[in-house]
Amino acid sequence: MLMTQKKGSNMAEEAPEQIDKRVQIDEREEYRRQFAEEISLIWEMTGTSRMDGRVLGYLMIMDQPYISSADLAEALSASTGAVSMATRRLIDTNYIRRHSVPGDRSHYFKAEEDPWGSFLANERRYFDRHIASIDSALSWLGPEEAEARIRLTNGRDYLEWIQEYHHKMLGDWREHKRARDAGEKKA
Repeated sequence: MLMTQKKGSNMAEEAPEQIDKRVQIDEREEYRRQFAEEISLIWEMTGTSRMDGRVLGYLMIMDQPYISSADLAEALSASTGAVSMATRRLIDTNYIRRHSVPGDRSHYFKAEEDPWGSFLANERRYFDRHIASIDSALSWLGPEEAEARIRLTNGRDYLEWIQEYHHKMLGDWREHKRARDAGEKKA
């Protein structure tokens, strides 16, 4: 059992229920940090920043409605600069959002309710940019560059095809969630 003693506290002076509650909180916090690390390793496997995965993982499993960037940095044992860069990227891709607290200048964040659905929705930006890049390259090819034209045309057409399929998947995912939340049984 993980037992972390707070600075300046004397466990012998505390009631057993206070110790049990603190130990439980510490175990849960340790699990949140482990979960964030697991998510970061998965993100790294896909070529994404581990810090982005750590921040998203922690925000997904935390027990608060939102958390400040300073507290997020402390929880993840990370620099505030690394957290700032990760939160910017995660906001740009709609995995998380900024939360404002009236009268407080700190930055607060929370995970989107459905970051996985956001993943599908966000891929459109990637596909659009990639397709435009390939189209630009195709316009520069000369008539003698047939092999390059075939590769680029296949790449563009694949991306357009997969983009259409992602729209269908996103619709299917939303319908699946609706049916789940309505308590409908799967056929």
